[in-house]
Order: sequence, then structure tokens, then C-alpha cells
Amino acid sequence: MKSVGIYTLGCKVNTYESEFIMNELKEAGYEIKDFEDVCDVYIINTCTVTNNSDNKSKKIIRQAIKKNPYACVVAMGCFIQANPNYQEDGLDITIGNKDKSKIVSILEEYFQRKEIMNLQYQGRIKDFEDMTIKTFPGRTRAFVKIQDGCDNFCSYCIIPYVRGKCRSKEEKKVIEEIKDLVKNGYKEVVLTGIHTGSYGVDLDTSFSHLLKELINIKGLERLRISSIEATELKEDVLEVLKESKVLVDHLHIPLQAGSNEILKKMNRKYDLDFYEEKIKEIRKIRPDIAISTDVIVGFPGETEELFQETMNTCKRIGFSKIHVFPYSERKGTVSSKMDNKVEGSIKKERARKLIQLSEEIEKNYMEHFVGQEVEVLIEEKKGEYSFGHTGNYLPVKIKGDYPHNEIIKGVILKVEYPYCIAEKK
Repeated sequence: MKSVGIYTLGCKVNTYESEFIMNELKEAGYEIKDFEDVCDVYIINTCTVTNNSDNKSKKIIRQAIKKNPYACVVAMGCFIQANPNYQEDGLDITIGNKDKSKIVSILEEYFQRKEIMNLQYQGRIKDFEDMTIKTFPGRTRAFVKIQDGCDNFCSYCIIPYVRGKCRSKEEKKVIEEIKDLVKNGYKEVVLTGIHTGSYGVDLDTSFSHLLKELINIKGLERLRISSIEATELKEDVLEVLKESKVLVDHLHIPLQAGSNEILKKMNRKYDLDFYEEKIKEIRKIRPDIAISTDVIVGFPGETEELFQETMNTCKRIGFSKIHVFPYSERKGTVSSKMDNKVEGSIKKERARKLIQLSEEIEKNYMEHFVGQEVEVLIEEKKGEYSFGHTGNYLPVKIKGDYPHNEIIKGVILKVEYPYCIAEKK
């Protein structure tokens, strides 16, 4: 029996794909071990969203080669798709963002031939690669990849080039996968993709139609959207949000910049008026909804005044949390060729200020729920406390030993950042 260690970098889509690969290898008779162990096979599912991601991917590949020089080392995913000629002594198999699902047969071929394999796809990927998962060992919420690819071409992003065109999993397959996960005890499912809200653009369906089907699955208590663009929150999607409490009280809607000038340079598909009006529409339907976001600071041409505009925009909107990213130049993107780059020390300071603001508004949002009854999905136990999240993604710490993957009712007593402290009702 050969042993395998898997290392995953990057997004939830990669996490889903790695889980699928792990399940396939288990079924084929491989022993799944920790990546830190000495294994016969190492698989690194890479990321290339920034130059730093590239460096981390290369670092992990080299670590695997050093762990066991006799192992078969496999590198796959976005970094390999972006760098098809990448070589490293001891790297045996490279796979881009196509044919990951064929990992078992690929390994079988390698062990027969013992020759380096470079499996690359030229051009933008157009077909959805089907993967299905029935269980996520050790995880409370299950991810389901419903979509791949992106056609937005934001000026700072390489992902449309390495993930290919927008394409979707067949609706009936999504429904069956989630039904199986519910049968296996999962109460919460997270819909994920590279551009999740574009689901259905290549099929005779739409994201809203999929949501309407999924909220009626018996036993599914929570349905979460990993991320969705403001432009995709159309009337039909908001109607589902209005009708069903199975869709949780949380949306992650990337803003990226709180300045129209920077949004235009980023090639985002909205301006501030559109974005803020969309937030107002959502809050009319769900007044207490948590809305988190992504913001990039230090984009080329961002002056101190434009950064302050972003700060003011974030205060005005009142997000529940801001994920802050100092701009990282990515070779091959439009923004990498722009003038007026922002110095690293300035980017670092701006990130610090925005993170500080995020903590303030996060605390304010959490304080709003003191005294209120909440439902907590229990995820882990540490010492005398159980930990979990509410539907609107409040992190909750509750005294007592409660079953993993169960939803319990509690009352929030106070906020001890980063947790809400609750007692069982």
C-alpha cells in the first residue's frame, strides 16, 4: 500500500478538489498520511493568485522533494497552469487545472513507466471537470463546487487565465451531491466556485433557479454562498434570500476598493453608487444580515486621499468584517504594468489601519446581538468550552460539551473579541 500526503494552498475550490482527490486515492487503496510524514507520494495543489502564492507553492514543492527523494512528487493547479514549463529536480508529475480528477490513473501510469509526466492544457479551459464528494471528514460544513472559471478580467487578477471560462456543474448533479451530504449528517453546505454567482451562464438555468431547488432539500438547515459579486445579486437571487431562511444571514460581497477612481482602474464592473444601493436592497430584506467583504489597499495610483475614501466608504457601509489584502503585483496582469506603484511600507500601514477599522466594526456588529437568542453549529471543543458559528457567522464560545455538528440554541451574554460568549438556552 502506497502512502500519500496532500498539501492545499489557496481557495475553497482547491480545498474541495483536494478532498475529492483524497477520497479517490483512499478508494484506490492508498493510505492517506499527514503531509509532514515520509510518504510515497506527495501532492501539492498550488495557488497563483499573487507572486507570494507562487513563491509559497514552489517552497512546498521543494519541501516535499527533500522529505523523501524517492517519492513521487505531484504539483497541480493554478501555479502549474500559469507556469507550464516549471521544472524542479525531483518533481515527477505536473498537472494544470484540467484532469485533476484522473489522479489515480495518472499515478498508475507513472509507476508503470517511471517517467516524468507533464500534463498541460493549452488555451482557456472550457469544460467543467466533474467531481463529487459525499463526506468531508473532520469538517462541520461541507463545500460543494458548483462552478469554475471567470470571465471578469479584473486588472490585478491572473485567475481568468489559469482557471478558464465560466462553466457550471449540471444542476441535477449539484442537487444529488447535496442530498448525499445531508444524508451523511451535514447540516450546512457552502456553495463555492471561482465566480460562484455566474453559475448557469453556460447551461439552460441560473443561479437563482439552483438556489430555489436547493433550499427545498429535506434536512438541509443552512445553505451558504462562499462569495458573490454585487452585480450578481439580481432581483431573482434577492427574492430567494427574502423567501427562505435556509439561506443564511451572511453574504460575502467583494468591494476591493472604496473609490470609484480605483474601481475603474481595477476593471471592476460597478461603481460605489451601484454597490451601496445593492447593500441597501439586501438590508431591506434582511436587516441584521452580516455582510463581509474583501478590500485591496495600495493598488497602483492609490493616493492617501483615495485610501481615506476607501476607509470612509467602509465606515459608511458598516460591514461585519473586512478581509484586507495589501496589493501584490502579479506578473502577466494589466495592473503589473501600471505606473504610480505604492511603496511597501505605505501599503503595510494602510493595511494596518483598515484591519483596525475592521476589528472596530466587527465588534460593533457582534455587540448588536448581546441578549439575543442564536443557533450555533458546534464545530469543536476546547477545555470547558464548545465553539461554533451562527448562521450570520458570529464566532460563538459556549460553556459545556456539546455534540460536534449539532445546532444548539443559546443566548449571547457578552462579547469577548474575537468571540461572542453564550449560554445554552
